[in-house]
Amino acid sequence: MADDDPLDGGDDPAHPITGTPYMLAAARASVPPTRLSELLTAAQTFLADRRDRYERQYEQPLATDDYETYLVDEGHWADVGERLDWRRRDHEAVARAHRQQLLHAGKTADRHAEFETALDLREAVVIGQE
Repeated sequence: MADDDPLDGGDDPAHPITGTPYMLAAARASVPPTRLSELLTAAQTFLADRRDRYERQYEQPLATDDYETYLVDEGHWADVGERLDWRRRDHEAVARAHRQQLLHAGKTADRHAEFETALDLREAVVIGQE
């Protein structure tokens, strides 16, 4: 993609949300795509710094060579957004992107229905591998 493409960020090494999940989240977000990429990068930094906590405290339904996924309590992204001084639409956009990444991975792993059901009660967190 061109450097000035507003949807660039879908394969950003600074965050694990890629391809179709990024495009779906960007299309539905109430923030511009460039802002979404910035938010996802900030979220990756925040999450990676707390990786041990996620590993100890939350269920990990899927891990790949590129990322690990966790199912966390509802309201998680609102709490992260508060800590990072984000607006409501910012944390909602990040939550949507992480959800889309887990659902996309679920389709690939033939576990989409399982993940969809889990996300009725919890939120998704995707942490890129270092």
